[in-house]
Amino acid sequence: MPYSELLAPIKSFLLCETPNEWINEAKKAERLPLLLIDHMICELKAGQTAMWLIRKYAVDKASGDALLEWVKPYESFIYKKQGDLTSLNSNKNDLKKTIKAKEGSRYGQSLIDKMVLLIKEELHHFYQVLQIMQQRNIPYENIRAGRYAKGMMKHVRTYEPEALIDKLIIGAFIEARSCERFAKLAPHLDDELNKFYVSLLRSEARHYQDYLVLAEEVAQSCIKERIDYFAQVEQELISSDDEDFKFHSGVPTTLCSI
Repeated sequence: MPYSELLAPIKSFLLCETPNEWINEAKKAERLPLLLIDHMICELKAGQTAMWLIRKYAVDKASGDALLEWVKPYESFIYKKQGDLTSLNSNKNDLKKTIKAKEGSRYGQSLIDKMVLLIKEELHHFYQVLQIMQQRNIPYENIRAGRYAKGMMKHVRTYEPEALIDKLIIGAFIEARSCERFAKLAPHLDDELNKFYVSLLRSEARHYQDYLVLAEEVAQSCIKERIDYFAQVEQELISSDDEDFKFHSGVPTTLCSI
């Protein structure tokens, strides 16, 4: 499937496209280290979010502990600067335990299966970005988080299952925006990065759909009103001025450093 067809439902899901001002800033050569570092961190955060969801809502303690061990080397790299490509490579897809739903869980195996696959893919993308960085002699540096995810999470309702529904919808928007932004940025990058970002589109597009399917399964009713609500929140974050510059930031207003 041509990626223009892949992007069509995402463009109709999102209320706005990435602003040209962001593209103009992102395509500058001096922005590449920051973009790659932030992209790599976003891949880990996506995996952590999926892991948190299934640990909180769906799996028994033994399965939850196995998930924590699976993600730990990647967290150690980001938060403690421990490990390298070799140690991460030996850990890829290293989930030895079967992840099972806890007794009495109303969310069942669908949430587990979709989120475990998402974690596996996000950690693989993390590894790929780090590999590209090391090939280009771009060192990893700690950077502060942008406003994007936090700006949506503050609108999550505080009671269940509505809180879970909102978090799943937010997950859909984050994955959809990532897909749209990869496609927008790819033509402005060198051949290697262009091919890499285009290769991510299919999985990101599936992730956004998986989140929506799960949100509908949990709600067992129409979720269009909440989708429309978060679409407006997401649009505001993307189209408004943003003093920070990150992979999911809004319209750049000032230069920033790592």
